Amino acid sequence: MSDTQRFMTPEEVADVLRVSISQVYTLMRSGQIEAVKIGKRGIWRVSINALEEYVSALETAARERLRV
Repeated sequence: MSDTQRFMTPEEVADVLRVSISQVYTLMRSGQIEAVKIGKRGIWRVSINALEEYVSALETAARERLRV
């Protein structure tokens, strides 16, 4: 990713998370990953910050589970 890139495609997010594209769409639609839908055709994009926040929340939840 370039330093100036602000948004990622669902395909790029899937590649980063090592999950299927359909899983990324599920996460976006459910609001677990904050995403924007652009135009009438519904082109989805995820900001790099939103993806980092999602991963950070997962890591925090994992640490919490280990403390119990």
